[in-house]
Amino acid sequence: MIIDRLGGINPLENVQNTNKSQRVKTPEKTDSVSVSSEAKGLSEMYFAMEAVTSAPDVRADRVAEVMEKIKDPGYITGTIVDIVADRFLDEMGV
Repeated sequence: MIIDRLGGINPLENVQNTNKSQRVKTPEKTDSVSVSSEAKGLSEMYFAMEAVTSAPDVRADRVAEVMEKIKDPGYITGTIVDIVADRFLDEMGV
């Protein structure tokens, strides 16, 4: 049985004659993200709701202050009634 060499005599010949690898060109296009105006609005609404839900429902210090003022019979005048009515109508959108 005869076994012939498959390559040349020098076993490093195949390694030395390999082609050099070429550099990969950098891609011209980069990744990007765009956010729609609807998503931005929903994000703002989410953070607003977070702020509202984390705030206390009643400001006890203001309630105590108003209760003390109402105890004084001279406090409720026509001017105060007009101011309260105007603020109430503004809150109702009228």
